[in-house]
Amino acid sequence: LRSSCRLGGGLVQPGGSLRLSCAASGFTLDYYAFGWFRQAPGKERELVSSISSSDGSTYYADSVKGRFTISRDNARKTVYLQMNSLKPEDTAVYYCAADYSDAIYSAISVDYWGKGTQVTVSS
Repeated sequence: LRSSCRLGGGLVQPGGSLRLSCAASGFTLDYYAFGWFRQAPGKERELVSSISSSDGSTYYADSVKGRFTISRDNARKTVYLQMNSLKPEDTAVYYCAADYSDAIYSAISVDYWGKGTQVTVSS
């Protein structure tokens, strides 16, 4: 998986927006669930959001509900995470993940990981 960060290179002021994208290569997205995880210094990696392979149903951690939106474009083999109203506590390394299943619930079942992308929310 190739994950990349658009719009500003990962540094944004509080209240700002950023969109992460994750481009997959070597496999068809149709049967894979995707997720975005993040890991802040000294903390465990946590699931931020996921999207199912079957019906596109989504999951969001309580801390990002209403602010983040995950989406997928199977034709472009790309998964996105739109992050709005960013807060300093969103600062972390963000990882894209794919699993050959309908849904991702934790890091344990992930088949593929993208390289981490640093997101820093600071004034």
